[in-house]
Amino acid sequence: IYADPAKRLELYFRPKDPYCHPVCANRFPTSTMLLRVRRRTKKKQLLDTEEQIQPEVQFEMEILGIVTTVYKFQGMSDFQYLAMHSGPDGKQTSMYDKVLMLKPEKEEFFNRDLPLYIPPPIFSRLDTPIDYFYRPDIQHREGYNNPQVSGENLIGLSRARRPHNAIFVNFDDEEIPTKPLDAAVQNWKKVCTNPVDKKVEEELRKLFEVRPVWSRNAVKANISVHPDKLKLLLPYLAYYMLTGPWRSLWVRFGYDPRKHPEAKIYQVLDFRIRCGMKYGYAATDMPVKAKRSTYNYSLPITVKKQGSHTVSVHGLKQGLGTAGTSGAKKSPSSRYKLKESVYIFREGALPPYRQMFYQLCDLNVESLQKIIHRNDGTESECTERDGWCLAKTSDDLRDSMSLMIKQIIRSTRPALFSNTTSSEDGKEQLAYESGEDEDDEEEEEEDFKPSDGSENEMETEILDYV
Repeated sequence: IYADPAKRLELYFRPKDPYCHPVCANRFPTSTMLLRVRRRTKKKQLLDTEEQIQPEVQFEMEILGIVTTVYKFQGMSDFQYLAMHSGPDGKQTSMYDKVLMLKPEKEEFFNRDLPLYIPPPIFSRLDTPIDYFYRPDIQHREGYNNPQVSGENLIGLSRARRPHNAIFVNFDDEEIPTKPLDAAVQNWKKVCTNPVDKKVEEELRKLFEVRPVWSRNAVKANISVHPDKLKLLLPYLAYYMLTGPWRSLWVRFGYDPRKHPEAKIYQVLDFRIRCGMKYGYAATDMPVKAKRSTYNYSLPITVKKQGSHTVSVHGLKQGLGTAGTSGAKKSPSSRYKLKESVYIFREGALPPYRQMFYQLCDLNVESLQKIIHRNDGTESECTERDGWCLAKTSDDLRDSMSLMIKQIIRSTRPALFSNTTSSEDGKEQLAYESGEDEDDEEEEEEDFKPSDGSENEMETEILDYV
């Protein structure tokens, strides 16, 4: 525990009980001394008189060393769950000898009929007492209307939208905005106070002129801008699609992709790397990071890390999004830029994460582009599921991309597929050559670092605005 500063010291009141929940101590730096104190008592001989003589006491102190780290138990003890069973008469019976296997047992030990006993891993996520203040109904600002939600069981928003003033458009909306909100214009003008910010604005305008639909990650890979400034700049130049084939993308004001068949190349594809026994490899076999884990919880036995420092509007005015510190490794022109792999899919290269949101035009593989352009010139209707593409186009793209991913893993880690039959190889063989070896892939994984606040998932982008 001492070797890992992110862990807390555990104290078990019943060390031999595997179901005992410990109390945890927090780690603190200190500058104190460890003393050894000895108390010596010298008894004096009693005289003939009846008077009681006090013994002579001496203290000896010795400094043994300096203490730099101390653990303090500041939390409460958790609930304790005993392996007990309540009988019909209310009598409690211990089950420790029935559920704990202390030595190799025969088959009869596992076939016994026992009451169901599944101890919970933890009762509370907090071990310190806190006051819970029930908040009154939220008071929204004047003119706020609750958003329209579909579905009887959908939970609506619990607070007003953040003041980034982005315009959200659903696929079913008839009209699309042609200009930003006045508040969005004012917010950007407040922070656009230096020539570098104006240059970034012009660069983003040019991007939307060349391509009317962009994802936020694609924008980050083409221009270098502080994430907090980008939150104010995007609503100034584009609106956000909530649903449909262009969901989670930013669209230039005045451009309606539902009316232009050529806009199908800007549609979004939700691609997730398939893994499991039926695919020949597990999730742990892939050299691809997971964005988050189901088990990544802040339990009382771990120390909660401090969140990233938020940047104020005053800080943005001072150029934090462009100048930075003098000791930074990257130049200001590329400090906040992401790699192309965060939005472009290339043949022979693994995606940086197991779930990616690609625009169809960013799938740089000839076979995938043939699937996308199968109905060029014959597009008749734009649907919410497939857009201007043929039905099941997304499914066909995912199948082809999954085979490519499997071939890459097969080439880098052939031991995983040693038992694969030749017939399966023939069915799944793809005509391509891997352009990078495993070492290059792992090196790229280490170099890729999303910007502050980014989890590389475009669909979660709406949380920055709603």
